Amino acid sequence: MRNTRVLRERIRNDVHRYGADILAHHRMLQERNFVQHGRVSTYAHSIRVACLSLWLAYHLRVLHMINRRSLVRAALLHDYFLYDWHHWDQGTHRYHGFTHGKTALMNAVHDFSLTRREADAIAHHMIPMTLPPRTLEGVLVSLADKISALGETILY
Repeated sequence: MRNTRVLRERIRNDVHRYGADILAHHRMLQERNFVQHGRVSTYAHSIRVACLSLWLAYHLRVLHMINRRSLVRAALLHDYFLYDWHHWDQGTHRYHGFTHGKTALMNAVHDFSLTRREADAIAHHMIPMTLPPRTLEGVLVSLADKISALGETILY
């Protein structure tokens, strides 16, 4: 029980240490108003994906193979498309699943300085609708995104 609590605290600290500038950015804060899955906001979903990505890295014992900073930042920005895809918009969101990774990347590049690992994870997190990510960080973000989306859709 103690180890679980320590790991949760470590993950929470890593998300805030590496993602504080992202979490405080005015455009990221707008995501609190956009629904992602169920009743979960895109902002909350992104934090969940960041935490779960780190949790997966710990439990899959690949922490030594990744850049934690890049993992957290990519996870926080993977859905940085800045609109509510549930709202009707004359059909431009029809291909949201295929296109939002690129849109999120364009917005993220505009607002933040990204590494190649971060850019790859953001652009390619929607496998199988996009090409697969080329980095372990991207694979972890994609896996965490799928797990979070499933839980948010079913439970909320």
